[in-house]
Amino acid sequence: MRSYLKTCFNFLKKHKKKSIVVIILLIIYYFSLPKELFKTPTSTVVVSSNEELLGATIANDGQWRFPELDSVPYKFQQCIIQFEDAYFYKHFGFNPVSIGKALVENSKAKRVVRGGSTITQQVIRLSRKNRKRSYVEKIKELFLATRLEFRHTKEKILNLYASHAPFGGNVVGLEMAAWRYYGLQPSQLSWAESATLAVLPNAPSLIYPGKNQEKLKRKRNGLLHKLYSKRIIDSLTYGLAIEEELPHKPYRLPQVASHFVHEVKKKHNGEKVHSSIDILLQKQVNNLAKHHYELMKQNEVYNLSVLVLDVKTRKVLSYVGNAPTDVKHQKDVNNIISPRSTGSTLKPFLYAHMLQSGDLLPAQLIADIPTEIAGYTPKNFDLSFDGAVPANEALTRSLNIPAVRMLRSYGLEKFNEILKRYKIKHINKSADYYGLSLILGGAEASLWDLCKLFAGYAGTVTHFEELKYQYYSNEFIEPIYINDIQVNYGNTEANPNYIDAGSAYLTLNTLTEVNRPLSDQAWKYYDSSQKIAWKTGTSFGNKDAWAIGTTKDYVVGVWVGNSDGEGRADLTGVGSAAPLLFKVFDILPKSDWFLEPYEDLIEQEICIESGCIALPICRSTTKRVSKNGVRAKSCPYHKEVLLDETETFRVNTGCESISNMVTKPWFVLPPLMAFYYKQKNPNYKKLPDMKLGCSTIENNKIDFVYPTKLKSRLSLTKDSDGNTQPIILKLTHSNATAKIYWYLDDQYIGITEDYHELPVVPVQGNHIITVIDDLGNELKRYIEIY
Repeated sequence: MRSYLKTCFNFLKKHKKKSIVVIILLIIYYFSLPKELFKTPTSTVVVSSNEELLGATIANDGQWRFPELDSVPYKFQQCIIQFEDAYFYKHFGFNPVSIGKALVENSKAKRVVRGGSTITQQVIRLSRKNRKRSYVEKIKELFLATRLEFRHTKEKILNLYASHAPFGGNVVGLEMAAWRYYGLQPSQLSWAESATLAVLPNAPSLIYPGKNQEKLKRKRNGLLHKLYSKRIIDSLTYGLAIEEELPHKPYRLPQVASHFVHEVKKKHNGEKVHSSIDILLQKQVNNLAKHHYELMKQNEVYNLSVLVLDVKTRKVLSYVGNAPTDVKHQKDVNNIISPRSTGSTLKPFLYAHMLQSGDLLPAQLIADIPTEIAGYTPKNFDLSFDGAVPANEALTRSLNIPAVRMLRSYGLEKFNEILKRYKIKHINKSADYYGLSLILGGAEASLWDLCKLFAGYAGTVTHFEELKYQYYSNEFIEPIYINDIQVNYGNTEANPNYIDAGSAYLTLNTLTEVNRPLSDQAWKYYDSSQKIAWKTGTSFGNKDAWAIGTTKDYVVGVWVGNSDGEGRADLTGVGSAAPLLFKVFDILPKSDWFLEPYEDLIEQEICIESGCIALPICRSTTKRVSKNGVRAKSCPYHKEVLLDETETFRVNTGCESISNMVTKPWFVLPPLMAFYYKQKNPNYKKLPDMKLGCSTIENNKIDFVYPTKLKSRLSLTKDSDGNTQPIILKLTHSNATAKIYWYLDDQYIGITEDYHELPVVPVQGNHIITVIDDLGNELKRYIEIY
């Protein structure tokens, strides 16, 4: 070796000029070939988790050109070699024999009748944008072809050719050609189909499916015969192949998840993306969505979206961005990522965080009475009032007034910051901007973000047990749509970054009690049914219908509405979105329910009537609540009252001896709450009346039903005949037999008994309404008529 190097050195020393020239030529040769042969844009291609094509978008230059193949299928490989370059595996970039024969024949014909290019040379020509043919250009191709042979294997060169060869029109590359002309993947092509495609690049501008059928068939059959003569295919295969018909019309590319494909393109333009979409599930959900769309459009509702997530992996399993509608009804709008009014979908998260902070217990009574806060007057969907309702029932019934009162109690600013920490993209304004309507749809969110939240809650509960009572720092991670990317939940921590497992579990458990659509009312009685934590939402003006649910394993989200924002009277979450939600859950594998996170819950004695921490005088039951539940308030509605021996009347020491008194606990709501509560709770027992001779003035016995505010601005309306309609003043009294005396600006205007309602027609201006009961209790309201 040493002597060989010495000989080379002596030669270089002796022939310096020649050596320099040789070295320069070698350097030129080495760098003659661009590092990247093809810089043409490619289509964005998206395949499912099992490699089936979901869809694709055209390349930026208007060509259907898929990204380079990983490998060339055997049948097409044999066809293209036998048709274009039979000595492909024997030459080193060019074939002198073929070039010689081409020169002779072309010279005799005085025109180009035969080409002598190898597949390697054709790859070079394709990479050089098919420059005008000339002998100089041919020499360059020869030079570069040999360099390409040094750089790549034969398989890679063949792959480059199959990926960039023209196949007629704006179809480039084998993969796109297979889909365009046969609706198949390249590996699924028959011998006849492979042979047809193999002859197309030879003259793509003259021969393509749909025209010149006889010429195309002769070329194809000629190639098939050559394959047979070379014993690459047998006689039976040959006989069947030549009988196959040619393609007559182009096929459309699969559009299994078109909105998903266009969304993927935003970040992966020109790439082939291996997505997490389960194509079988996607097709099933597409069919369900189509059927649901056919029903909804009868009510002039033309759009919807469905998203299915895997809770464990956080991968997107199904993505339906819109209904199969038309351009007139915004078929291209992706409703999974479009911001829409949240309706009632944020209520579970307020409930959960109030449980976590100890501001609320699951069944704690919340006032459901006429409410006006800083000019904002929330109303329940059915325009009724319960007086008082357990918080968990208020959530499952999606009552608006209790939710607004809960938000005011918890803190609007605090809850708004929590939503921002959850990274709900479109909730990005100040709390003052949204106001208390935040909890009723005053903000906008996408189906993507809301499903992410439900997945985070489900994951929090499941991971708490798996991690031995710890939490992941990044539980509310963005859903993943790339198949080979694994979820990264971050580090494990002793304390939750968002919501604790106990509060999340109690919330999800409560959401299983939401009344299902009529078709699913009897779900509890079937063994095949599964528990689903779900929530609906309906935006103001019936523009958006939501239904989002989760099991231990899957999250399903549905939005139904019109993409242009037009509302429809019958469009509701439970009636329009929920039926589709449960149909999707029916095709998913059944899930077990969450394990209760005992270590994150504590036992507490709870008052049966009020749902608050029980006093000694309450009837109580033991419930498991969030750890901070011990901070919740004790029952404010139970008090001990003194009764006579018959327990018929209340008494006091002013009219009854102590020995004749009976002390008894009594559940007493404030007058306004009691007024509505007893209408829906016939078992509610009002306080017994005071025994004659024991009357005494008690505070807080009178409460206005209307107007509720101390100061109010009211307007007088007119009927269809133009007559001015009165204002109906209403109040409630804890003593059912009390008489109420009414005054307008110190002028007596009437007396009421039993039902305390009085119509008045004040003139424009400021007035004082004064009421006095027969025990001397007094209450005022200040009104302005405009």
